[in-house]
Amino acid sequence: MVMSSDGVIAKDANHNPVEWTSKEDQQLYKETTKEAGVMIFGQSTYDAIGMPLPGRLNIVLTKEDRTDQPGLLEHKQGDLRAILDELAKRGFELVIIGGGTFVNSKFLEAGLVDEIQLTIEPKLFGSGLRVFDQINIDHDLELLQLQKLNDHTINVLYRIKKEAV
Repeated sequence: MVMSSDGVIAKDANHNPVEWTSKEDQQLYKETTKEAGVMIFGQSTYDAIGMPLPGRLNIVLTKEDRTDQPGLLEHKQGDLRAILDELAKRGFELVIIGGGTFVNSKFLEAGLVDEIQLTIEPKLFGSGLRVFDQINIDHDLELLQLQKLNDHTINVLYRIKKEAV
């Protein structure tokens, strides 16, 4: 996910990150998502992007019946773990959860997120959609990587520490 320095990923559901993120973040996003080969969005995030991103499978979580484009765009409903299990059976080892707030929150709340990668852009929006919202969690994170993308933008990769049993 990309966010402003005050933790906002979009001003509203129609705010397209391509309008305000750095070209370096956009390049990293493209490389990371193509390497994974699959990404999952909510319907509002997909609608803000406006089209399936080429070179990877775009999964859109929706409650509506929509037309699929096999291998490029698929719409899914139901249990999140079952969706991930089906993608694993299809050979996808890494899945990128690409937002928005609701989808990010549901995957994290279900314990289905291992790592969180954030690009922090030098912007302040004050209010808007956050990476996660409306969930009660308390996770410790381990910093795996810190990368300066340009003079003003950084990217961090965290692993979610699993609780000792």
